[in-house]
Amino acid sequence: MKVQEQIKEYITSQPEPKRSDLQKLHRLIPQALPGCKLWFDNGKNSENKTISNPTIGYGSYTIKYANGKTRDFFQIGLSANKTGISVYILGIKDKTYLAQTYERKLGKASVTGYCIRFKTLKDINIDILKAAILYGVEVTSEN
Repeated sequence: MKVQEQIKEYITSQPEPKRSDLQKLHRLIPQALPGCKLWFDNGKNSENKTISNPTIGYGSYTIKYANGKTRDFFQIGLSANKTGISVYILGIKDKTYLAQTYERKLGKASVTGYCIRFKTLKDINIDILKAAILYGVEVTSEN
């Protein structure tokens, strides 16, 4: 199955209003990152065991492990969870930056080192979310 088909199937499998919110974000993120690579991670490992929520990925980022190995991965992730939606912004070295810079401006969201979690889009300022995503892409491309 192609990535676009997997993404569509994943989004349509979600209950409302999560489905509409994911669709809106899935349109917004590629507009903010024109030409970005699309990914779909079904959340399963090589033994087909579920290890995470399925995630739609955007862009490219090389993860560098302590042992010197590297792995290509997505830079921005979008995932539904039990209580709402998570947006992952990978590659930001300063793990306090997102929370310090965006948490108060976002609205009803919790922000960790690389994750912005919220219940619905109406609870947050989408322009601030977009700014956080663009910041993550900008600083990662500088590294």
